[in-house]
Amino acid sequence: MRLLSLRTAVVVLSAAAVLAVPVTLVLGHSPLKSTSLASLTSHISPSAAKSVRDFEDHQAQLANRVAPPAPSPATAAATSAGVAATAGPTAPGHAAPPAPAPAAVPAFSHIFVIVMENHEYGSVIGRPDAPYVNSLAATYGLATNYFAASHPSLPNYLALTAGSTFGITSDCTTCYVNATNIADQVETSRRSWKAYMEDMPTPCYMGASAGNYAMKHNPFMYYTDIRDNAPRCAAHVVPFTQFGVDMSTGQVPNFVWITPNMCNDTHDCAVSTGDAWLGNVVPRITGSAAFRNGGVLFITWDEGSSNASCCGDAWGGHVATLVISPRSIAAARSSIAENHYSLLRTIEDGFGLAHLGAAGWSSSVAMREYFR
Repeated sequence: MRLLSLRTAVVVLSAAAVLAVPVTLVLGHSPLKSTSLASLTSHISPSAAKSVRDFEDHQAQLANRVAPPAPSPATAAATSAGVAATAGPTAPGHAAPPAPAPAAVPAFSHIFVIVMENHEYGSVIGRPDAPYVNSLAATYGLATNYFAASHPSLPNYLALTAGSTFGITSDCTTCYVNATNIADQVETSRRSWKAYMEDMPTPCYMGASAGNYAMKHNPFMYYTDIRDNAPRCAAHVVPFTQFGVDMSTGQVPNFVWITPNMCNDTHDCAVSTGDAWLGNVVPRITGSAAFRNGGVLFITWDEGSSNASCCGDAWGGHVATLVISPRSIAAARSSIAENHYSLLRTIEDGFGLAHLGAAGWSSSVAMREYFR
């Protein structure tokens, strides 16, 4: 009987083991709400009447745009794993796992922006005539899948500073815009700003061009609330010669915009010329206390030579953009699709500001993956 009881217990336990199965919990999630698009109240002055139809078409695009669905957690995780900082081209094949991207853009004390001209990504990155740019790319962050907003130059400068091209499709010099812009936002936040324009003859110069200076590369002269306010304009939109003075005296604005002249930005001169100019100017920025203590420098190209596109309304060509900061992940590369609106959003996030126009689109992602 004891033997029979023991056998019965063994059979019962075996049956229990066979019947036990793992239970999988399936976790659902609610879809993320897409970023709502704030209505744009800006309008073009009567002198730009020929652009009204284009502007209305652009406004319709903004109003009717349907944001793409948010990625699932699994997709987002896979994207992060493939996109966060990786070593540059000469790195060993078995690089250390990338650091996770921060949850948000860091808070910056100073933001510097330099805009170069008219070259596709492949005309600059990896090219022997741009050794300094490529040394920066090997040291800091490089956006490998970044696109300009439009063609020609002017719409891209407006996109970078106000989140819209306002339907402008030329380098017009009388198409002024009544629109909230990044300078307005910076001032409202009680921060300082200046736009330094190389070869601009005098502060707030109203002319379309002078020597190697061109107004089409100076977006701040197109905003009526700056242009029509002489004291404000003269105090903030200044010749590049003032940059050296402000840097040497420690009077560095929180937001610094720099436009090289038509030669040094590589619009009219060789890539090597612009590379040499950056090699002279950038160390003055990176060596400053304003940069070292919570600063960031973005270098981008206004447009490429193609109509390569991404992210809804950005079709101005595939261009290079460098993300340079003490907090940059070394030799970071990102293949996330980004554009000029993404850069504006990143600037706004770095200062804790609202998003202007297309910078608020869900497709205009903040460039946070370059920072540790």
